[in-house]
Amino acid sequence: MPEEVVDPEVPPSGGSSEQAPRSADEVVEATETEAVPADPQGVPTDAADAAPPEEPSDASAAPQAHPRDDGTRVAVLGYHDFSETLPETEMRLRTSKFRKQMETIRLLGLTVVSMEDFSSWKRGEKDIPKKSVVLTFDDGWKSVYTDAVPVLREFGYPYTIYLYRNYVDGGGKAMTSEMIRELVRDGVAIGSHSTSHPYPATVRKQQAQGPEVYDAFLRKEMADSKAFLESRFGVTVATYAYPGGFSTPEMPLLGRELGYHHFFTVLPGKITRATPDDALPRYVILGTHDSIFENATTFRDSDEDAPPMPAGAIAGMIQTLPHAVSPEPGALVNDRRPEIRIDVSKVSDLDPATLVMHVSGFGEVPATFDRVSGTFAWKVNRQLRHPTCQVSVSWRNASGVAAAPLRWAFRIDRDAAYLAD
Repeated sequence: MPEEVVDPEVPPSGGSSEQAPRSADEVVEATETEAVPADPQGVPTDAADAAPPEEPSDASAAPQAHPRDDGTRVAVLGYHDFSETLPETEMRLRTSKFRKQMETIRLLGLTVVSMEDFSSWKRGEKDIPKKSVVLTFDDGWKSVYTDAVPVLREFGYPYTIYLYRNYVDGGGKAMTSEMIRELVRDGVAIGSHSTSHPYPATVRKQQAQGPEVYDAFLRKEMADSKAFLESRFGVTVATYAYPGGFSTPEMPLLGRELGYHHFFTVLPGKITRATPDDALPRYVILGTHDSIFENATTFRDSDEDAPPMPAGAIAGMIQTLPHAVSPEPGALVNDRRPEIRIDVSKVSDLDPATLVMHVSGFGEVPATFDRVSGTFAWKVNRQLRHPTCQVSVSWRNASGVAAAPLRWAFRIDRDAAYLAD
């Protein structure tokens, strides 16, 4: 049975320990294929390409009026926990990989916009770049403060933190109120992630007890958390991230009454001005699936002067490899015929005769192994003209056991690529 996509190691919060219903394999498959999965919310995986939503069946649901589509597409990325030393999990990302992802966003020419600008654009009050990114962080992990915030400050990116009340000052791995106040002083936006982070089984149990009980439950989760965050940190909380991505029709109805304007899911997809505010897609970035980040940062409508990235190129740019390579992942080179090499001197029990290098546009190439330096290298023999170059190196040990291939990608300076020799 596949592992569930939940917030791992979420501390006791008074909520339920039941798990969210979508597995990692389901999230990855939906992200990679951009299919329309069956979902209790009925939200298409890629809202930018799906048919317009049907009118809500609930007569009390006010229809949403949206400005005309301006061609802008927004990818909202959702993160959780970080560590440079602990193993990566679905919800825990290596800090160095996170930095590479933030650098890749910049290298791809994407613009990170604030939640305030996103909301203004969504209402038709201002324009934002055609390919924009919104960064969000769920729960309130201390590692967001210790690991992610320094990177975000380095790049000058705005971001939003979704906090659930019972985890604020939760001790151990939770952010403290003072940490959060510091971030608020820096201009960080705060959103609500409920009071206790209830999982679907708890929600359904409360719903089954009737409208009055369920309304009281939702008000505790949505109203109390909003009031707490606004009072504790002196901010206006106008956005809500469904815990586990699970929602029922009553949630956005009550949410709008309470003053929420946007409600975020965990279903991947690009956002347009016409995307329903009750179920806005988000790409939950998993530490174990780099393809989700690649899909999130790939926009279908490419500029004529910038050919779309080949499949796997973005994932290759954010790799943290166990062996030194050149050019490094994501590096920009102006040599159209670079030497591509990898240092395998620390590979134990290596059978050098089994080393194989593949380069995009060339296939398998005649790379050579230097026994003195322990490097496996090939000098490109014709000009590289594509914006990215992908490399794969594989080998076996002396017993014939294959190691997992190492893959990475680097970029070509397009101006230099077309200069005469």
